[in-house]
Amino acid sequence: MSDLKRTPLRDFHAAHGARLVDFAGWEMPVQYRSILEEHKAVRRTAGLFDVSHMGEVDVRGPEAGRFLNHLVTNDVAKLFPGRVLYSPMCYPSGGVVDDLLVYMRGADDYFLCINAGNIDKDLAWIREQAARFNVTITDRCADYALLAIQGPKAAAIVQSLSGAKLGLVKYYHFSEATVAGVHCIASRTGYTGEDGFELYHAAGDAVALATALLAAGQPHGLELAGLGARDSLRLEAGYPLYGHEITADISPLTAGLGWTVKLDKGADFIGRAALVEEKQKGGANKVVFFKTGDRRIVRADTPVLGAAGTPVGRVLSGTLSPLLNEAIGSALVESVHAAAPLAVDIRGTRLALQIVKPPFVELKKV
Repeated sequence: MSDLKRTPLRDFHAAHGARLVDFAGWEMPVQYRSILEEHKAVRRTAGLFDVSHMGEVDVRGPEAGRFLNHLVTNDVAKLFPGRVLYSPMCYPSGGVVDDLLVYMRGADDYFLCINAGNIDKDLAWIREQAARFNVTITDRCADYALLAIQGPKAAAIVQSLSGAKLGLVKYYHFSEATVAGVHCIASRTGYTGEDGFELYHAAGDAVALATALLAAGQPHGLELAGLGARDSLRLEAGYPLYGHEITADISPLTAGLGWTVKLDKGADFIGRAALVEEKQKGGANKVVFFKTGDRRIVRADTPVLGAAGTPVGRVLSGTLSPLLNEAIGSALVESVHAAAPLAVDIRGTRLALQIVKPPFVELKKV
């Protein structure tokens, strides 16, 4: 794995027994002791994730807000300093370039958090779209490290290391704060469905911050958590993963993310015409979430069978829910069959899919 990119915490992970794998070209920890125990720790107490592979982009200039409202489907005009917005970014076809977070620091000052596997593609797309706006796009990926601490006790653990009043930071808001002596952008966001913070900080401070968070959290049951638990947690919460529930061929409307598509926000945006048409006519396909009542994991690309036993779709994501102790997943199915009985065949055993409106488990309200 010598040719893979590494976060500033690569050696920290190895020292703590992580199993490192190739993820989107990065050498990342998939697990430490047990995906199952890491998942449960996040739901019960807290987990600490290295997500420094994510990308950061500054968008600054007199037309920064207008540009971003043209770039993404959600309404950037509703932001104010200290607020965070989740949004897809679409192609003219309505398919998704990526899903991202938009942070507003000031009237002409925003930054974006984008997915690790899409950094080069996203930057090229953003710069191309920005050409006719008075904005400056700056790649900040190498400057930042990013730690996510998630779970019912996560906020208290971070607060124990900071003099800032972090309890005043609401869900999908952020504030600058010093945590364990490290200057951070403390963002009350995450990818698990639990409360917690994502802490952006200088790459050179990552080991010191991770060490301090681990030491402060271990008496409370905090576990280091890897990508395995991150995926099972986000699927339990019903959150999309780019390349699975959203792709260049799966629009936000198809994916059930209609709440992020503001067709009437007063600004034209890339993909709007296609999404208006899809909303008016209805999409050919629909993303659904399911459980099976069985522990056997239903793998991505497994055919989904309709009432007649013929394929009507395919599985997008599948895992075992550690809390439900059964297989859960998502699938892309033909809209006309979405409400009909659906099944999969797992090595000769036909399993009925029980359609579920996520989240699969009760999540703590922030």
